[in-house]
Amino acid sequence: MRRTLRPAALAPTLAATALTTVMALATPAAAAVPADKPQVLSTWTQTSAASYNTWLAARANQSRWSAYNFDWSTDYCSKSPDNPFGFPFQTACARHDFGYRNYKAAGSFPANKPRLDDAFYADLKRVCSAYSGAKKASCDATAWTYYQAVRALGISPETTPAP
Repeated sequence: MRRTLRPAALAPTLAATALTTVMALATPAAAAVPADKPQVLSTWTQTSAASYNTWLAARANQSRWSAYNFDWSTDYCSKSPDNPFGFPFQTACARHDFGYRNYKAAGSFPANKPRLDDAFYADLKRVCSAYSGAKKASCDATAWTYYQAVRALGISPETTPAP
């Protein structure tokens, strides 16, 4: 005698199988973050033009990097002009914000802040390299001022000494 499963009898089995499949595929967001996130972050926050260009390409295609949960938010040059005297510093400020926000989230900001500030200055100097003569001198002086400001003021509560 052949036994046939009725749809009503099959429903609990299908429901259990579906639930098991969904639970197996659903992982917490933190678990989905690739293990190489620190290396990627480091690669994108070096002083070289190659590092800057790699970060810029990633910024233009953020969805490709969504599994890493990077913080791409920026206020650009904060309270300073983004394009002082017509010098386009906005993108350099955005990369600087990217480094600050993501190293703070990783809990390793104090150890990386000097390099992030140096990368910012290198980015600003690359902007200034497009100019010559007095305009370049003015750009370089403005870049130096921005760099000194982030070195002195670009600190977080975690790095501020207690009174």
